[in-house]
Amino acid sequence: MPAARQRARRTTIREILDTAIELEKKTMALYVAFVKAFARPEEVRNFWFGMARHEAGHCGALALVETVIDSDPRAAARTRVWFDPTTVTRLRSLLGAYVREARAGVSLERAFEMAIDLEASELEDVVIDMLSVVKDPEWRRRAIQLLIHDLGDLSYMIERHTRNESLLARADALVEQAAGRLARRRRAGRA
Repeated sequence: MPAARQRARRTTIREILDTAIELEKKTMALYVAFVKAFARPEEVRNFWFGMARHEAGHCGALALVETVIDSDPRAAARTRVWFDPTTVTRLRSLLGAYVREARAGVSLERAFEMAIDLEASELEDVVIDMLSVVKDPEWRRRAIQLLIHDLGDLSYMIERHTRNESLLARADALVEQAAGRLARRRRAGRA
């Protein structure tokens, strides 16, 4: 059993829904702060707005999960996702530190680095797993496709606005990882 699974415990979706929404809102708020901090060029402002909109979409998807749970509590009680409380603590700390750092002012390159760290986090996986409650594989497929699109945009922006090859390589690896996840789901008939 992988180390992450050993630390994790199975829990009901209800138990982690509020936490996931909280973390998504904090991520969205950070991206909105970047919209304001990087108003020019317009391409960069629009990129950060798109990233914030992506997080808003996650909040909407989680609200849908919440509605499904409210309408069928028994199904919610039977549905389990892996949940690692250590990951939640780490993500809360990371987001708190990034918000403080962003308030003090960061370079565009540093903002991109923060975005990569957040987009690589387990939060994306938790949101996608939680969509299984909706019982519509199309929602999960769309969530993964949107993630791939956003990561592709992030990679493009890094390439266009920095000279940091290491950061670009990290972004490209995330795109490949998300694309691989979508391909595996399609092969398994779960896309």
